[in-house]
Amino acid sequence: MGAVYLHAVASLDGYIGEENDAPGPLFDWYYNGDRPIVDDKDVEHHGGKPFRVSVASADYVRGLWSRQSVIVLGRHLFDITDGWQGRPPACEHAVVVSHRPKPEGWHPEASYHFVDSVEAALTRAKELAGDGDITVCAGDVGGQALALGLVDYVAVDLVPVVFGRGKPYFGAFAEGHAMLEDPDVVIQGDRVLHLRYPVRR
Repeated sequence: MGAVYLHAVASLDGYIGEENDAPGPLFDWYYNGDRPIVDDKDVEHHGGKPFRVSVASADYVRGLWSRQSVIVLGRHLFDITDGWQGRPPACEHAVVVSHRPKPEGWHPEASYHFVDSVEAALTRAKELAGDGDITVCAGDVGGQALALGLVDYVAVDLVPVVFGRGKPYFGAFAEGHAMLEDPDVVIQGDRVLHLRYPVRR
């Protein structure tokens, strides 16, 4: 069985987006190098520009994405991305936490599964993942998964910017302290620091 990651790009003060969901400069590092991390045929799927990052970031991101089988996300992210048009990033399957069903007629061929709780989402994701890893998107769903003890690693791509306010990495986390171990991955990219923290059991 693979690992469960809580993962996102974040500002230094812990935000994954502005209050209106705009990423600001959080994703700039995806375009500031010369190493591709997705095929050029997938450019349109990734916002119309090729992802080209530093050597250090390319090795780290490719490794992370190569193991990822399932992504777990909330309905808000699904809605604002239109579910990436039925092609979840860097994996085959997506599980959406939502009290509303999949939109009628929306990409019937896509492996998107709608469930009504974070616990059900992780159960379904593990069924789909096989030996692959699961990535839980940061925000409210990710914070709930961490609080429920369902996360193995917290992974942050830390960008040197301060937002002041916005969408917090752990959502409305209200469970007191969640202890993590010291980071076992620390990689300096170009305008990004890749960190991975094992969750203390």
